[in-house]
This record gives sequence, C-alpha cells and structure tokens, in this order.
Amino acid sequence: MTLQIITGAQWGDEGKGRIVDWFAAQADLVARFNGGDNAGHSVTVGETLFKLHLVPSGIIHPKPVAVLGNGMVLNLRSLAAEVDMLQAAGIEITPARLRISHAAHIITPAHTALDAALEAARGGSSIGTTGRGIGPAYTSKAERSGLRMADLLAVNAGERIFAHVEACNRTLRALNAQPLNPTAVAEELHACAQRFAPFVADTAYESHQTLAQGGLLLAEGAQGTLLDIDHGTYPYVTSSATVAAGVFTGLGLGVTAAQNAVVTGVCKCFQTRVGSGPFPTEVDGDLALRLRGSGANPWDEYGTTTGRPRRVGWLDGVLLRYAARINGLTELVITKLDILSGFESLKLCVAYTKDGKTYPDLPFGPTELEGYEPVYEEMPGWDEDLSPLRDWDALPEAARRYLNAISRLTGLPVRLVSVGPEREQLVENPAYPR
Repeated sequence: MTLQIITGAQWGDEGKGRIVDWFAAQADLVARFNGGDNAGHSVTVGETLFKLHLVPSGIIHPKPVAVLGNGMVLNLRSLAAEVDMLQAAGIEITPARLRISHAAHIITPAHTALDAALEAARGGSSIGTTGRGIGPAYTSKAERSGLRMADLLAVNAGERIFAHVEACNRTLRALNAQPLNPTAVAEELHACAQRFAPFVADTAYESHQTLAQGGLLLAEGAQGTLLDIDHGTYPYVTSSATVAAGVFTGLGLGVTAAQNAVVTGVCKCFQTRVGSGPFPTEVDGDLALRLRGSGANPWDEYGTTTGRPRRVGWLDGVLLRYAARINGLTELVITKLDILSGFESLKLCVAYTKDGKTYPDLPFGPTELEGYEPVYEEMPGWDEDLSPLRDWDALPEAARRYLNAISRLTGLPVRLVSVGPEREQLVENPAYPR
C-alpha cells in the first residue's frame, strides 16, 4: 500500500503540476481530491506547455489512470475543453484512463453567475475569487442543494437542473443580477453529462483497490495550505480542504491508507500569492519585478488560471513550518531556485515580531497576521546560471547553503529542486533518505 500526497505548502502556484508529472511516471493512479478549475497546473514537455485546471497533470504520462475525486467541483464545459486540448496534443483520454467520481459536484452556469454577483456586492471588501463559481458550488454542496455527476445522469435530471437554476435565480434577482434561462442551462448540462457518462465510476472503490493491490496512488492537491478553508488565511481562502488530510474525504479513502504515506510539500524558494489577504514578507518596487518577471515567459509570476500578477516576497519560514505541521509533511520540493541567481544577498524569514515580542511560530494560526513584522536571516546569493545543472553537488555553495537553511528551519529533507520550467530541469538530492 503506497500513498503519496503532493500538497502546496504556500498560497498555491508553487509548481505542483510539474512535480506531480515527475513522480507520476511510476504511479498507477493519479487523483485530484479538491477544488475545481480555479486551480492551474502547468507542465512543460519539450516545446509544449500543458496548462491543466481539472485533469490531473500525471495523465501526460502513458501509465497512470487519472481520477477526478468526489471532493472536487467540476465545470463540465471546462473539462470538455481540457480533454479536447489533451487529445489534440496526442494524449490518450478514454474511459479507461480518465475516471470521474459519481459524487463529484457540478459547477453550473448559475454558480458562475452567483460568484460574479456576490463578489460585486462585496464592493471594497471583495475576497478576490477567480469568478469560476467555486464558492457557490461548495455552498450548494453544504446546503445539500447541489447537483452531483450522478444527478445529471438520472432520469429526472432535467427537473433537478431546472429547480436548481430557479433557486439560484431568486438570489440573482435579489442581487440585481441578470437571471438565467433554466431550459438553456439544462440543455447544456445534459449534453456535457452525456459526453462524460462513460467516464463516471465509483472512484473511491477504485482508489481503494489500487492501494489494496500494492499500487502507487499519487494524490494531487490543488491550491495550497494557506488557502485551506479551515487552516488558511481565512477569509482569504478557497472553499475546499487543500491540506493533505483532505485526501481521505476528497477521494473516499479510510485513514489506514495513511500508513507509510509520503507527504510531499512543494514550495517556491520565495513567497507568492494572488488576491487579497495578509502577506508579512511582501516586497514591492524593483525587487518585486525581479522576483515576478515581466510576464513574457509562461513561468513568470502571473496566475495560470486568472492571468493576474502575483504578489511576491521573501520566503516565509514561519508559514512554511506551519504548513509542515498541518500537513504532516515528510519531505520538501523547492521550486524556481534559478530565479534567485544574481541576487547579492537573500533573506529568509525565521520569526515574527509584534509589540516587542518575538514569535518563532504563529500565535493564533495564519488568520491574524496583520501587524506582524518578519525577522530575517540574511545569506549570500550567487551569480551562476542554474538552469543547465542536474547534479546536486554542482549547485553553487551559496545555493546549497540556502536550501540547508530551509531544511533546518522546517526539520524536513529537501528531496528535489527545480532549476527551470521544463520537465527535466530538476535536481535530486543524493542525501535524501531512501
């Protein structure tokens, strides 16, 4: 029984897609367990850049079966476009390779309309959602009024969709937003559901069987720890469980699946986030432009899903240590180390101060971060171009010192480091405990 969980250790956008791609070559099953098409995972294979929002990025390899778990919310229009893109690129997408949970909830056009109307109603207090209907879909799920994949395949699917849209229209009218045509929505969802009907399965059973038969199940988290609905920087969070424990409810696995699990935390060598919310180590000006990039390259700091420029700052070791504890991380993967080449010195946040007190750890979790100032450890930088390197010992001494500082701060080994956006631009630590 082997379960490996890949989770973001920051505010998402850590580069999980290409890390999942690296591990997926040996996996039997790769599974998404949370979120929807508000997630964006990118994998560069040669000259081809795959931008995936719903389908697990491991599907690019020929071996693993890809699963969309019950913890997800699915926009079937987006799923259809993504499947079309993958097939056009020569990736095999069949019911044998892509499995969709019958219990996954559906994002409807009504949810998307509600998302926009609710965000507009918040005015200056907007949360900064992606506008893709994620929150309203999870709200419907919690209210027990949502539509699941199985509902769209039921005999009375049209009636259920019609009732759902009418209920959403009442809220839209109250928000002075344009209501939707229930008949048109029902026709669209019916057509999408029929296309994907052969892919629908009891994915919880299939995931259990993969583990029971000794296979490798690679669980692919979306967003990051600090966006978790319970453990993130609330209310500036997403609507699902993004932490490693979300795997069990999001895929329908029992907790015994955690025995001997590997929990891989992915984080950038600096800090980024999109949207509103506290950010103790944030920088601006020329330094921010240097970390973010111009946007000319697809791996610059602009959202895969939204295209919005990301806020940037120095790596926050306090938050990273928190993520290690909340997820039960067993190892780290550090991405984008190549971006730090050319800095004369680097800063790593090791604690906070407030009102004359020093806090090595969060006093009340990550929600109340306003007013906390970072305490930095400063280290020398390096000038060498890291992108052609594939050997750990070939990394500059200053780069290895920086990675060792992160390892000491978290108490975790660094297993992999990325030195560029392409699939092969990864350096494995030979000292990693096997």
